[in-house]
Amino acid sequence: MERLHSSKLNRWTDKVAVDHEDGLTTAQLMLTNNDLKPVEPERRQWGAWNFVGFWIADSFNINTWMISSSMIVAGLSWWQSWLCVWIGYAIAGCFICLTGRIGAMYHIGFPVVNRSSFGIWGCLWPVFNRAAMACIWYGVQSYIGGHCVYLMIRSIWLSWDRNTIPNSFSEDSGTTTADYVSFFLFWLLSLPAIWFPVHKVRHLFTVKAYFVPCAGIAFLIWALVRAGGPGPVVRQGATLEGSDLAWEFIKGVMSSIANFATLIVNDPDFSRFAGKPRDALWSQFFTIPIGFAVTSLIGILVSSSSLIIYPGTEPIWDPLDLLERFIDDGGSGQRFGVFVIALAFALAQLGTNIAANSVSAGTDMTALLPRFINIRRGGYICAAVGLAMCPYTLLTSSNQFTTYLSSYSVFLSSIAGVMCSDYYFVRKGYLEIRELYDARKSGPYFYTLGVNWRAYAAYISGILINVVGFAGAVNGGNVPIGATYIYNFNFFCGFIISATMYWGLCKLFPVPACSDTWMEVGDQIDEVRLAYDQSSQQEFDEEAVLGSKYDKDHNKTV
Repeated sequence: MERLHSSKLNRWTDKVAVDHEDGLTTAQLMLTNNDLKPVEPERRQWGAWNFVGFWIADSFNINTWMISSSMIVAGLSWWQSWLCVWIGYAIAGCFICLTGRIGAMYHIGFPVVNRSSFGIWGCLWPVFNRAAMACIWYGVQSYIGGHCVYLMIRSIWLSWDRNTIPNSFSEDSGTTTADYVSFFLFWLLSLPAIWFPVHKVRHLFTVKAYFVPCAGIAFLIWALVRAGGPGPVVRQGATLEGSDLAWEFIKGVMSSIANFATLIVNDPDFSRFAGKPRDALWSQFFTIPIGFAVTSLIGILVSSSSLIIYPGTEPIWDPLDLLERFIDDGGSGQRFGVFVIALAFALAQLGTNIAANSVSAGTDMTALLPRFINIRRGGYICAAVGLAMCPYTLLTSSNQFTTYLSSYSVFLSSIAGVMCSDYYFVRKGYLEIRELYDARKSGPYFYTLGVNWRAYAAYISGILINVVGFAGAVNGGNVPIGATYIYNFNFFCGFIISATMYWGLCKLFPVPACSDTWMEVGDQIDEVRLAYDQSSQQEFDEEAVLGSKYDKDHNKTV
C-alpha cells in the first residue's frame, strides 16, 4: 500500500513538473528547468530594433508622464525638471547596459547571474526580494490600468460614473464599485499576454511602440489647441535658489534613477534573448534617455495646458484625470478621442506590467521552485497575488506605501552593486556557466553552504549607508541632516558602497573561477548540457569548448 501511494505521488509530481533536461540530479532539479537554462540560439530572437521598440514602449506610461510633476511642485522650473529626467535616465541607461551585458553575453537571467555572486543557494533572498516587489507593483500598475478601462467604458456610456453607480465598498477602502470592476476587467484582459514566451512577447512591445506614442502626441496636440498654447508652467521659473535648488535638482535626478531601479537589476531577463551582445548595448543606451525624456516633456506640456483649459490653482498632472474632464464637457467626437487615448494608456500599462513585473516575477519564481514553476506559471502567480493584495488600499492618500515603493531602490542598488562588481571587477567577465546550475560542494559558486558571505556583507553595507535616510523618507520623522544628504544620493551610495565592499572582500578572501585578464567567453557557447552523464561530459564540457583550463589551486583561469 505504501509503495502504491508513493507511485501515485510520483506520477502526480511528474504531471505538474515543468519541462527540464533529462538525467538531472535531485539537486539540479532544484536549480534549473528549460526556462532557467542559457537561451539556445533558436530563441535568441531579440535584435537591436526589438530593444529600441521595447524601451520606447516602456517609456510611455503614466508614471513617466507624471515624473516631472513632483520636481516642479517642489520648486524646479520645467526645464530644470526635464534636465533631471535626461540626466537621470542617461545614468540609468548606463546601469542597464552594465547589467544587461551579462545576460546578453551568457544568455542567462537575473536569478542565475546572482548565483555567481551570492552563491548557489544564497541568491534565493535577492531573487525572492525582487519577486515580491514585482508582485506588488503588478497590482499597483494594474489598478492604474483599471482607471484607463474606466475612462474607456465611460466614454461609451456616460452612466458608468463612480459617483452615481451604487458603491459596495467603504469610504476609506480607496476604491468604488465602478473602479474595482474596471480594475478587474484590466486584470482579466491582461492574462492572455502572460501566456506568450518572452522571446515572442517582443511583438507586443513593437505594437505598443507604434500606437502609444502616436496617441500621446495626439493628446499633446489636442491639449495645446484647446488651450491656445502651452500654458503658464513653461513660463514660470524656479521658486528655489542656492543650495535648496541644487539639492532639489539632485533629488530629481535620483528619483529618475530610482524609478528605473527594478529594471536595472532584471535587465538580464530580457537581454539574454539578444541575438548578439551588441544588440543590447547601444540600442538601450540611447533609447532609454530619449524615450523617457520625450514622454515626460509631453506630460509637462499637457499639464501646463490644463491650467488654461480648466483654470485653477494647480495643473492637472494626472493625464487620466484630465481625460475624465474631457468626457464631462465634450460631445461624442471628444469622447471617441478620449476612448482612443485611454486605450493607448491601457496598452502602455499592460506593456509596462509585462516588462517590469510579470516576466521578472515569473523568472524569479522559476528560480525559487524550478521543478514546478516556469516563467508562464510564475507570471500567473504574480497576477493572482496582484489581484489578491487589493492594491487600491495602498494608493489611498493616507497610506505611505507608495513612498516606500519609490524609496525601495536603496535595497535594489545594493544587489546591482554586488552583481556588477562580481562580473566586471572580480571575475573580469568570466563565468563557468555549467557550474551555475550545479549544487556540488566542490563547485566554484557553492562557497560556504551555498552562500557567499562576502556578497551579503557588501549587500548589507550598501543598505546601511542609506537606512537612516530611508526611514526618514518613509516615516517623515526627524533624522540627522547628514543621513538625509546621503540618502539624496541613495542609488549611487548603495551601488558604490556594495560594489567596493564586495571587491575589497574578494581581494582579501579570494573566490574561485576568476580570470586575471578580461575574458568574456559566453558568446562562444551555443548550448550547455547540464546532466552529468559521461557522453554529455565529453561533448559539452565547457572547458573544452572554451579551450581553457581552470587552475583551482591559484583561483584563476590560465
